[in-house]
Amino acid sequence: MSRLKVGVIGAGGVAQVEHIPNLLRLPALFDLKVAADPSSTSRDFVSGRYGVPTVADPAELLAMPLDAVVIASPDALHYAHVSAALDAGLHVFCEKPLCYASEDILKLAAQRDRAGRVLQAGYMKRFDPSYEALLARLPDQSGTLLQVAVEVYDPDAAPFIRHHEWQLGSDLPPEAGQALRAMQAEQVARAVKVPLDETGFRGFCAAYASSIVHDVNAVHGILDALGTTVDGVTGAALFAGGIGGQGAVSLNGGAALWTMSHLTTPSLPHYSERITLTFEGSALELEFPSPWLNHAPTRLTERRGHGLTLQSTDIRTGYEEAFVEELMGFHRAICGQEAVRNTAEAAARDMDLLAGLAAWHMTHNARKG
Repeated sequence: MSRLKVGVIGAGGVAQVEHIPNLLRLPALFDLKVAADPSSTSRDFVSGRYGVPTVADPAELLAMPLDAVVIASPDALHYAHVSAALDAGLHVFCEKPLCYASEDILKLAAQRDRAGRVLQAGYMKRFDPSYEALLARLPDQSGTLLQVAVEVYDPDAAPFIRHHEWQLGSDLPPEAGQALRAMQAEQVARAVKVPLDETGFRGFCAAYASSIVHDVNAVHGILDALGTTVDGVTGAALFAGGIGGQGAVSLNGGAALWTMSHLTTPSLPHYSERITLTFEGSALELEFPSPWLNHAPTRLTERRGHGLTLQSTDIRTGYEEAFVEELMGFHRAICGQEAVRNTAEAAARDMDLLAGLAAWHMTHNARKG
């Protein structure tokens, strides 16, 4: 296997806790050369803790002789950073959401094709061994699919990363944050295409695009494997000031329903995330731990009905860490050993659905001025 020279753009929480240490844990695959971040406190932490050289300007990183880049910058900067990296001839792994607007994602896909490079979105659940085991069991389910249910309660990262060494980059000038928020507002407006109130904007960026987007992508992969058609949104609501979001999507011409809900619970440090598939005579359920808890296995449970008797089986196939596995998959895709698992086109589909949910909320639920 080729050892790839790689850089990281964005040295914040997910890079410090996951991507940088994981790249360093794969020395046969990646040679981490540099990380870029405008925050001097983040740069000082990364260079001091991991011995990785750092620069302030991503352009300086992109001018170096690299093979690939991992992008973990703020969401609103993804388009600019991915585009610049492809222009520099690099393979790109970018954290979710790839972009807010699907039209931006498809522009990047076209640029990827012109450059002849790999572009992979950061959906680690597709590499979870329990998710892979669920896909393998889909052909053996009893009867047709009736419902997909997603339920997430998330206190955010704080309870699960406090045992890690990491450093919040808090030294940027206020005008940098203002410029980022303006960029985010413009991108979200193009994504949703209807005016959003404060709850709608916060909910789209947080409950939808920052959290439940993972489950949307995972469910899309399951539905693809089943050959299930997605009809469209039949209901949605953003609530509690945008920390909560839910939606309903018709499947197979109304023969099945996909429901989803997310609630951020900052004062309740308990994480719960489930994807449940219910068929006529069986069910499959994934129960995910907080993604920040490395090597904490996802529980896969299969339930079957035998008359009035229920058979319930817990299935565990391994303890591989999904954040690590997705980087290994990125390497395999670059080396031509497998197709890209999380494509830009799949990310565009995910964001189209979430934008449709936000638009439904504004059209049907939000108060009119």
